[in-house]
Amino acid sequence: MFAKHYDVDENHIDFQGIVDGLYYPFYMEWTRHAYMREALGIDIEEEFKQGRLYMVLEYSLRFRKSLQKGDRLEVTCALEKNEKRNRVNFVQQIRVDGVTYAEATFVATCLSNGRPSMPDAVMHALNAL
Repeated sequence: MFAKHYDVDENHIDFQGIVDGLYYPFYMEWTRHAYMREALGIDIEEEFKQGRLYMVLEYSLRFRKSLQKGDRLEVTCALEKNEKRNRVNFVQQIRVDGVTYAEATFVATCLSNGRPSMPDAVMHALNAL
């Protein structure tokens, strides 16, 4: 499973001394973009220059525990087939010391010339599942 590690940014701590919930998707986004670049070979900035726009259509996020100052995160990312042909699910977790603190599924697509499509790299990865 693909994973990246981060330390909690102290700027993300709220008045309760825990990470504000709005920052969890950012850690997941950083990992998702790294997964696309490192595991799938997709540079979304270069793709944008070529007219392909990668976008999240929706996501669901479940909080299990609160991240705190000093936590070292492991953020995972894996692909999963979506019921719609031109969409893909990115299944992600935030873990600390092997304990799941949050889990999410991000539904994404790629727009090419304004039409939803799935890049070959993503299709190959899905077919290998």
